[in-house]
Amino acid sequence: MGGLQGRLGPHLLLLPLALGAVGFGYAGQQIFAPRGSADQSLMAALLDNPQPQTSAKAAAKAAAQPRAALAVPASAQPLQLSIRVHLLEAPRPQLGSEGPWRLVNQRGAVLAQGSGAELIPLQRSGFSSQRLWLEPQSQAPLLLNGRAYAGRLALVPTGQGWMVVNHLDLEDYLASVVGAEMPSSWSFEALKAQAVAARSYALAHLARPASQHWNLGDSTRWQAYNGLQSRSERSRRAVADTAGLILSYKGGIVESLYAANAQISWEAHRELGASMSQEGAHKLAQRGWQFNQILAHYYPGASLARLRGG
Repeated sequence: MGGLQGRLGPHLLLLPLALGAVGFGYAGQQIFAPRGSADQSLMAALLDNPQPQTSAKAAAKAAAQPRAALAVPASAQPLQLSIRVHLLEAPRPQLGSEGPWRLVNQRGAVLAQGSGAELIPLQRSGFSSQRLWLEPQSQAPLLLNGRAYAGRLALVPTGQGWMVVNHLDLEDYLASVVGAEMPSSWSFEALKAQAVAARSYALAHLARPASQHWNLGDSTRWQAYNGLQSRSERSRRAVADTAGLILSYKGGIVESLYAANAQISWEAHRELGASMSQEGAHKLAQRGWQFNQILAHYYPGASLARLRGG
């Protein structure tokens, strides 16, 4: 999914399964419409969500011209959401912290705690038979195999070792995704377009998690997520400046496909619907396009919706 190396997006591998479960919509793209009480509660958070519909002839004519910018809904109280990201499964993951930590079980009982200078003792007798939580006792990041992560880590026994899942705030996650998917030195409006696309993709997997334990993975099969090492001031600002904005169509969440450049986007996604070229977004931003113009160009027929709290 993006990156200067020309990697394919995660969507190509994921879509056949998801499309079988959800069905087609938005020119073959995945659309996640409300189903059931949980999804209805999530989708009730959408604001100002117009539902544009155009004929094929009108769409073809519009594609040859610069598109009007998508309308940006009014600001609203932010919606606080968390996301679960699968990091790895390993017999003995190396866990640590840059500050005080504690290891607790499902009931909240503290099983171990430390200062952050030592490795977390997962091999103690009895630990491998229960789900555990590694939690920071300050704002210091947790460490997995030397990489720093915000939030907390769920440790799920697998029989052969441990599954490690990062639970963290959605907007914190997105700041790391934007920094992993696009160089932070690129045009700021392109970073903002990437932030909206990444948020929309993440919301689709909040509505349709890949597993009972996690919503999506951390690799380019999904969205690249490298923990705190890919977060920058500009990626954080791009996420903050687009807070709560997602791509929507007819009341559903658009799982917004994207890839490094137009060629990869075409090869990977041409049968699946609209897809953003990240290099193309950068070039359009260099020409003075705003993020909502870039999104209108790559996701014709979609609209912007904003998630609200309360």
